[in-house]
Amino acid sequence: MPEWLIEAGIGEERAILVERGEILAARILWDEPWRAGAVAEARLVSRIPGTRRAVLRLPDGSEALGEGFDPALTEGRPVMVRVTRSVIAEKGRTKLPQVRPAAGEAPRPAPSLLEELDAGPHPVRDVPVHGRAFAEAGWDDLVAEALTGEVAFAGGNLVVSPTPAMTLIDIDGPPPLPALALAAVPAIAAALLRFDIGGSVGIDFPSLAEKAQRRAVDEALVAALEAAGWQGERTGMNGFGFVQLVARLERPSLVARFARAPAAAAVRRLLRQAERVAEPGTLLLTAHPAVRRAMLAEWEAELARRTGRRLQWHEDAALAPAATFAQAVGA
Repeated sequence: MPEWLIEAGIGEERAILVERGEILAARILWDEPWRAGAVAEARLVSRIPGTRRAVLRLPDGSEALGEGFDPALTEGRPVMVRVTRSVIAEKGRTKLPQVRPAAGEAPRPAPSLLEELDAGPHPVRDVPVHGRAFAEAGWDDLVAEALTGEVAFAGGNLVVSPTPAMTLIDIDGPPPLPALALAAVPAIAAALLRFDIGGSVGIDFPSLAEKAQRRAVDEALVAALEAAGWQGERTGMNGFGFVQLVARLERPSLVARFARAPAAAAVRRLLRQAERVAEPGTLLLTAHPAVRRAMLAEWEAELARRTGRRLQWHEDAALAPAATFAQAVGA
């Protein structure tokens, strides 16, 4: 039976759904101030004319985009709201959190990862960060795939790219194209859950000339998505091989997080690497200067507290931000 494993890392909570040693799904939570499920009293800042949409100010002074608000609600009025989607960072901009009316509900923080998953159908278990559970299930391979956006499958590979409009999945590989498209289907269904991809997803299959070929891929995709437990809507494949999926979007996917905040993602990976160093001695943290700047003082203090070690930094501008190393020295 699948089981959720949770690691409470520094600056990051992460979870994997594991069955028979394989990661079926993954979640990452960072310290976004407003995550899906939080309820708070906000104030109306402005309305979008002719709609039930509005801009609202949350208790910490940040803004959110709301839907479903009574047109009679005037600016400056307080209103209880529930967050339905956290902040989504895009290249050069940030999409505001999304909220909806929550009349009659009391203020509450967003559920923790443990609370969120505990409400689902699978058992949940906390595991120590310095343990081997994540590594043995293939966490490092999953992170490598999310960093590059490339997923290999028998006969080809997927390229997963986050864009402002949607997540695009491209299929690359040699002919015959009908066989390539069918072989890609299980990898696509798995990637959606492993990378925690929601919202609008565009799949660019190879162009298939015959309707029967396109129908076969559509039927295979429906079966694979149902078997994976994916919930959402989809279109049939058009003549150019394009299929669109739409699912609820509550937070950035793993691919989006790593692509749009590489230094922030790298410093969290470095913290995890450091917590797992078993050899005695000072912890030497090696990273690009941008990664060093992304480290918060409270995270360093927590790392020192958890490990009981002194920390030492080595900054290397020649390293890629994704290339971080933690090791023990001077024992």
